[in-house]
Amino acid sequence: MANSDSKPDVLEQLVEKLLARSVILLGIVFVVMQVQGQQLPFWLGDSPPGAKAPLAMRGGDPYIRALMRTISASESNVRSPYTVIYGGDRIRDLSQHPDRCVTIVAGPNTGNCTTAAGRYQFITTTWIEQAQRYHPAPPGMFFWQKYSFEPAYQDEVVYRWLNDPQAWGVDLRQLLKKGQINTVLAQLSPTWTSLGFGIEDNANTAELPSIYRQMLKEELGQTSRLP
Repeated sequence: MANSDSKPDVLEQLVEKLLARSVILLGIVFVVMQVQGQQLPFWLGDSPPGAKAPLAMRGGDPYIRALMRTISASESNVRSPYTVIYGGDRIRDLSQHPDRCVTIVAGPNTGNCTTAAGRYQFITTTWIEQAQRYHPAPPGMFFWQKYSFEPAYQDEVVYRWLNDPQAWGVDLRQLLKKGQINTVLAQLSPTWTSLGFGIEDNANTAELPSIYRQMLKEELGQTSRLP
């Protein structure tokens, strides 16, 4: 009986040791990545949701940066927005757009499917079209699947797109500098339909102008702190 009773004790001790080592290992990974300034994987990350999540890209005009974060407040108001697809599932491989069609469960397009993904909820065709124009690291060969969907590239494509007056028929940055955020949101609403002038308003839509002003305050503050 003594031998049989000791086996569970040995197994329990082994399990406890493995769990302890796993916790220590995760702690080391967390510390190292924080020290190196790397983004944690979404399953370890604790980034704030939507607009409050900082952009992955560096630099840029604060008015356009604030607008990008405002779009995120409406389109991807979740933690680690760069990895989310419609419906809330997550993507692990950001080497390209996931192109996963998910059935829409609410709103005027219920029953259809959408490939919306990432911080700006790009559908596949829109991502390909805009990546061909604005992606800073185009693939070596002409295959759309190879446009990286990493967070900084999502930002760069949107930033360059919003900065292109020919794409919108108006200079969005100048409108923002004049305080015309509602005009800008109306201009963008055919592309991002939750911005207040489209067909898919949500709980954050009415707050977007005030969200933009808060994000602009943050972005201007960060700019003023640069050397």
